[in-house]
Amino acid sequence: MLALSKRIEAFNRLGDFLSAELALAESSWINTLTNQAKIKNGWFEKREVLHALEYWSLTLDTENLSTWINSNNVSDSVSRLNIGLILAGNIPMVGFHDILSTMLVGHRAMIKMSTNDDVIIPELLEKLTEITPEMSDYYAVVDRLTDYQAVLATGSNNSARYFEQYFSHVPMVIRKNRTGVAILGGDESEDDLNGLMKDCFQYFGLGCRNVTKLYLPENYDLNKIFSASLPLAYLMDNKKYVNNYTYHKALMMMERISVLENELIMMREDPSLFSPVSVLNYEFYRNEEELSELIKSKLDSVQCVIGKKQTPFGQGQKPRLSDFSDGINTLEFMQNLEAVQLPN
Repeated sequence: MLALSKRIEAFNRLGDFLSAELALAESSWINTLTNQAKIKNGWFEKREVLHALEYWSLTLDTENLSTWINSNNVSDSVSRLNIGLILAGNIPMVGFHDILSTMLVGHRAMIKMSTNDDVIIPELLEKLTEITPEMSDYYAVVDRLTDYQAVLATGSNNSARYFEQYFSHVPMVIRKNRTGVAILGGDESEDDLNGLMKDCFQYFGLGCRNVTKLYLPENYDLNKIFSASLPLAYLMDNKKYVNNYTYHKALMMMERISVLENELIMMREDPSLFSPVSVLNYEFYRNEEELSELIKSKLDSVQCVIGKKQTPFGQGQKPRLSDFSDGINTLEFMQNLEAVQLPN
């Protein structure tokens, strides 16, 4: 079994590789990777894939990983188990955190890729094993999960019900639909609002950390949001985004739903946390105490809260390693597992 320090170093070297490729004016490896990803998934524009690669190039750092691991008391004493990972594919590399957690704890990741994101992660894992061949013992990309002792699965609320039933015989972490919300006070700077637009529309707004709902003070000028959205004109270069914009605009007009738009984004006053691609829901609040109680009542559906007193504007898609999805500490979960006798 490879020592924990060696596993950390392997991922650090993968981060160094990514940093070196991203620093090149023209990297054939990155060009090939991004082209293949876009062919497989029309949402995966090169710009969005580069965001994900840059994030992980900075995150896979020895000091960063060691601090995270040490703060969770991870040691080499864990007996290796096969952990089934069912990954989502809504944004590039969204399941990599689960893979990293599993391998650093010392278990073997049995990875069931999403068909929407089955290009980038396998390529990075192959590169990881080129750098440190012993890491090949810590994962397998599989078409079907078998011989697993625990499961981490991410999907929709509907798929979660299926997962909970199908995997009821083993310890499991099942994640459901979540989204991001933002709280504005009305005194945000131009930089704050530009950051907010990244929080809303990076990865086209498809991530569980993307902001889909704005809480605004009474009498807030919505033109500030529309003005901040103008640098995102590139969104309209993506056919899938355009199709969503056209479809939802027509649908809301047919249903006589009041909507404001600037031919780039749409805004509607709606209590729901979740909004379709290209649409932001907003709701006015009277005071912070009332708003605090409202958000507390919806925390089961909230992945992150953006605002001056919360996650800073522009940082929604730059979570810390300790910002576990759905608030479930996967390192703790996997360290506390005991071998499970599988049914015959």
